[in-house]
Amino acid sequence: MAAGSDVFEGLKNVGRSGLGAPIMITALLAMMVVPLPPIGLDILFTFNIALSLVVLLACVYAQLPLHFSSFPTVLLLATLMRLALNVASTRVILLEGHNGPEAAGEVINSFGNFVVGGNYVVGLVVFSILVLINFIVVTKGAGRISEVSARFTLDAMPGKQMAIDADLNAGVIDQEEAKKRRSEVVREADFYGSMDGASKFVRGDAIAGILILFINIFGGLGIGMAQHGMSFGDAVHNYTLLTIGDGLVAQIPSLVLSTASAIMVTRVSNAKDMGGQILSHLFSEPRVLYVTGGILGLVGIIPGMPNFVFLGLSALCIGGAYYGSKEGGRKPEKSLSAKTDSPAASGTDSAIKANAAPDDNKELSWDDVTPVDIVGLEVGYRLIPMVDKKQGGQLMSRIKGVRKKLTGELGFLMHPVHIKDNLNLPPNGYRIILKGVIAGEAEVHPEQDMAINPGQVSGGLNGIATIDPAFGLEAYWIDTSQRDIAQTQGYTVVDASTVIATHLSHILARHAHRLLGREEAQHLLDTLAKKAPRLVEALVPDLLPLGVVLKVLQNLLEENVSIRDIQTIVETLAEYAPSSQDSVMLTSMVRVSLGRSIIQNINGLSDELPIITLDPQLEHILLESIQASGGAGIGLEPGIAERIQQSLMKAVEQQEIVGEPAVLVVAAPLRASLAKFIRHGISSLHVLAFNELPEDIKIKVVVVIGNN
Repeated sequence: MAAGSDVFEGLKNVGRSGLGAPIMITALLAMMVVPLPPIGLDILFTFNIALSLVVLLACVYAQLPLHFSSFPTVLLLATLMRLALNVASTRVILLEGHNGPEAAGEVINSFGNFVVGGNYVVGLVVFSILVLINFIVVTKGAGRISEVSARFTLDAMPGKQMAIDADLNAGVIDQEEAKKRRSEVVREADFYGSMDGASKFVRGDAIAGILILFINIFGGLGIGMAQHGMSFGDAVHNYTLLTIGDGLVAQIPSLVLSTASAIMVTRVSNAKDMGGQILSHLFSEPRVLYVTGGILGLVGIIPGMPNFVFLGLSALCIGGAYYGSKEGGRKPEKSLSAKTDSPAASGTDSAIKANAAPDDNKELSWDDVTPVDIVGLEVGYRLIPMVDKKQGGQLMSRIKGVRKKLTGELGFLMHPVHIKDNLNLPPNGYRIILKGVIAGEAEVHPEQDMAINPGQVSGGLNGIATIDPAFGLEAYWIDTSQRDIAQTQGYTVVDASTVIATHLSHILARHAHRLLGREEAQHLLDTLAKKAPRLVEALVPDLLPLGVVLKVLQNLLEENVSIRDIQTIVETLAEYAPSSQDSVMLTSMVRVSLGRSIIQNINGLSDELPIITLDPQLEHILLESIQASGGAGIGLEPGIAERIQQSLMKAVEQQEIVGEPAVLVVAAPLRASLAKFIRHGISSLHVLAFNELPEDIKIKVVVVIGNN
């Protein structure tokens, strides 16, 4: 035992040192050139059989194909080793075959005599059958599957990358997880591409086995009769048995490796070993065994049939079905109205409440006044398992990711989401509520995926047509089995939990200004006071009341400006507060200070900003309109307002086509009123003032909006 452990440890050390592969390749070349004694062939043939079994079992027990990502390389090396052994054994057979079937070693002799009973005709038939099974059935099928898998995997890469980006943007995953998933996509493509090539080696090995058989037989006959003076019968007996033994001892490991290759490429990417998959798929439904047992029982009672075998298997199937249904009946069913609390785990208050009968004798108190949830999510009864982690629900972790992402982007702690069931909703429906008001609702199919059309897809899908609730894009609810096909055609495919989480993220970001209250504003100032105490003390309440600071922060959030840089915001307010306490004017000054951050959020790191401007005459008309209204807003004739709106929408569409942001830059007095004027009609248009543009940024005027 100790010696075996030392040998194994020594092999591991060789592998770690990086010498394993060079040593093995050198040994393969040596086997092709250096003559091997029969005992050496016995050891190497036995090792070859053991290696093929190890590879087969590794494929069977691998939970995912990528868990055995080195399989194509192992397959190549095992194939080369077997071919090197064929060369070495051919040399021995042709040189020593005239001495009898034992001349090439015990392994070849045993396969030539014991396995086929010493009858070379039977050996030829058995060998031919093995070759046909390996070449026509296993190798050809595995090669075709490898080719198709590689093609679909490569075609699906863009869709998978888009799905990862969608999850990242929705806050479902962070940067590290996105990086990990992208790496897995690349590894998967590399794996199936390598499997496509490795399958060609297996196919070539099967062809080589057939050719080596004929070379050994005809070459042995020629050498035996011409050089060693053997009779035709003796030569046929010796060389054919040796060749058959050599062919069988090589073809059996080849068939095992071909089977391993077929198993690997036909695996479905579930985190479960093959045995677990097959058992769960074949025997999870007792009715399958009941029907099978019934059919076998009917066949078993037919006169002349092997009754004992059929009736025995029938009883076994029916007994297994009964036991399986009984075990399934023992599992407790989970109530749809159970209460699930896990706020500590995710920061999300989950309460799936039961409808208990009220106590008529209890007096009402202030405890019966239920406060309104800041953020609420109500779900239909069929969506309850999506919330329950014990049932495999992922919605809680998705919502946690959304809160974490929005907290980082917006600059204040996003409120917990209170989840509860609502029997008045459709079974698959959900509703997002902000401060007691419905902000959005939709329906999802928890067993299916949503394939979203981002605008450029190559075909249609068989599914339920719908609309993405977050962005209003065309989409389909499809079976999970169509996921790869949809991604190949360019669709962004997400599951039902991600659909709800993305919708929630979109609504929370759009209504962030409603979610920021005095408590949150005070928390921001208290946090800043830890590193800049005098700055905060000088501003609130000496220069500005907390209410004005809160209004400025809400104005920024309403215009999609992050308040993460709270120090710059407070410094700007402290600078301009002595001259004005008007929240609109103070917001404009803060926007100027945050100009670089605003531009980077819109245009990234590009040093050139494409902008839309107003015709000077139209700008003059708008300025006069604001002055006439006393600063209350833009007052225009409906016809002029509609033309401006249509011109801006057309300009935004042009920018979206070329993949550039739509930015309207106007005079500072116009910015706030014009942004409010177009906010709800054209949400993707950013309205900036000229004084908000940094001095060193390059601008490119792409559209000028006129009055006609």
